[in-house]
Amino acid sequence: MNATNQLRVHGFVGLFGLALGASLGMIGFGDFAELNAMFTLQDLRMLFTFMGAVAVAGALFYTFTKDRPKGPPIHRGIVPRAVLFGTGWAISGGCPSIPIVQLGTGYLPALMTMAGIATGMRAYRKLNARYFHFDTGACSI
Repeated sequence: MNATNQLRVHGFVGLFGLALGASLGMIGFGDFAELNAMFTLQDLRMLFTFMGAVAVAGALFYTFTKDRPKGPPIHRGIVPRAVLFGTGWAISGGCPSIPIVQLGTGYLPALMTMAGIATGMRAYRKLNARYFHFDTGACSI
C-alpha cells in the first residue's frame, strides 16, 4: 500500500473512530451509572443497543471479509478471556474504547481505567507466554 492510500485508510479509520466515540458518548456508554444499570439489568435499553451493535458488526464483518479464520471458532482460551474481559468491564465501567470517550468528555478518572487496561494487557502477555500459551489469533496481544 503506497503512502497516499495508507493516509486515506488512516483518515477513514480516524473519522470512523471519532464518529463511534461521539455515538457511544451520546448513547450513554461513557457514563458509569448507565453501564451499571445495564450490567445489573435495571435498564435494558443499553443492553439491547449493545446486542444490536454486535449483531450488525458481525453481519458486516461476515459479509465483507474474505479471509475467514481457519481454526476452530472456540478454543480453550476463549471462555476464560471473555470472563476476565467482562469482569473488568463490569468493575471499571468501560471496555477499551469507553475510557477514551470518557477522557474526551473531561472525565479524568478514566485515566485509572486506561492504566488498568494497559497493566492487564502487559500481565496477560507475560502470563500467556509463560503458562497458558493460548492462541491470540489475529490480535497478537
